[in-house]
Amino acid sequence: MHRRTLLKTSLGASLALILGTQVGAQNMDETTQASFDTVMAFMGAMGSGDMETMGNLMADDMVWHTEGDTSLPWIGETVGKEAIFEFLGVFAANFQTTKWENTDAFASGDTVAVFGHMNGITTHSGKEIGEFTFALRAKVRDGQVVLWNWFEDSFAISQAYHG
Repeated sequence: MHRRTLLKTSLGASLALILGTQVGAQNMDETTQASFDTVMAFMGAMGSGDMETMGNLMADDMVWHTEGDTSLPWIGETVGKEAIFEFLGVFAANFQTTKWENTDAFASGDTVAVFGHMNGITTHSGKEIGEFTFALRAKVRDGQVVLWNWFEDSFAISQAYHG
């Protein structure tokens, strides 16, 4: 498993702009590098609202899974490209990201992990969450994302969401 550090990135309203710059890259095998590049490209497309590129980078059977308080409308498991695009609309309607900072990313074979800090406002209550950490575990198959397993501080987010 190899480590990469990413420079700060910002994510504005809903899923606005993510700019991921890689620093201190170590040598990776071809599969690991391709997986890492696919996940970073997907994240960048999502952040900039480039749905066409996102769609091209998503497997038809992709799974988006977020653990946490299921009273939040974006928590749970969504399967399939079309369902994920619908889910992203629900997420964007309920959560405005005000800070996004990737701090570390690791890749090994078909698996990529990204860690960082976020903040946002839940539109349901209008309350700011406060800075929290996130972790992502993604899987890649044939140049497409097949798993987006998101971990966030759902307790803090739930408290802000429910006022």
